Amino acid sequence: MHVLLVLAALYAVLPLVWLITSATKSVGDFSTTGAFEFGQFNLGANLSALFTQENGVFLAWIRNSLLYAGLGAVLGSFICAACGYAIAKLDFPGRRALFAVTLAGVLVPTTALALPLYLLASQLHVVGTFWAVFVPLLTNPFGVYLARVYAEAAVPGEVLEAARTDGAGELRTFFTIALPMMRPGLVTIFLFQFVGIWNNFFLPLVMLTDPKLFPMSLGLYQWSTRVTQFPQYNPLVITGSLLAVLPLVVAFVLLHRQWRSGLAAGSVK
Repeated sequence: MHVLLVLAALYAVLPLVWLITSATKSVGDFSTTGAFEFGQFNLGANLSALFTQENGVFLAWIRNSLLYAGLGAVLGSFICAACGYAIAKLDFPGRRALFAVTLAGVLVPTTALALPLYLLASQLHVVGTFWAVFVPLLTNPFGVYLARVYAEAAVPGEVLEAARTDGAGELRTFFTIALPMMRPGLVTIFLFQFVGIWNNFFLPLVMLTDPKLFPMSLGLYQWSTRVTQFPQYNPLVITGSLLAVLPLVVAFVLLHRQWRSGLAAGSVK
């Protein structure tokens, strides 16, 4: 078992180690050094070239990724929490059917929705805009499912009945009582949303044509297609990929305690 865990850890860590060592290399170092060897420590020059290439378009990609993932994860997590709470705790016609549709939505791959979303965005005349990518990312059936499971386990029905008896409406009950109880589960949903949106590639590829609206994933991909013709893009793509990993690491480090407790509590009914 320990051998399997070590192999799994190496499988996950070695690409990151390669990314760190390769980000320090110049163009010439890639042909003269091994995969996990440091070069002449060209990281500073690589960063400078990265942020100045094409009039600093990489800074725009960072801003776009933070907007797509940060704002999208916050709003998406709130929407998932509200939907999951409603399915778990409110009695309304079609509740079971709605939850069944939500479960079915979990099974649909996101790439299968790209073409219908593109046609819909085309009808609304928002193709090529920020909203064509941002709005579809706010919905996540898996997040709704997690919120429903967590609300079922973490929000006692007796507390909700007491709040309603005291005169609290449904919105006030949700915001002041249910939502604080669901906070650990909400952090878990936020992390899933953030990682999914941050790594999202296919939807921006379909929707966007203006490089100034690209997220980092799509922008770095566009640069990587030029590496064969223009080798100077190679250290830029690798250094940019290293920077693209850092926000995910920071998010997990800052939120890992509540994330783990949210997973554990949501798994027990």
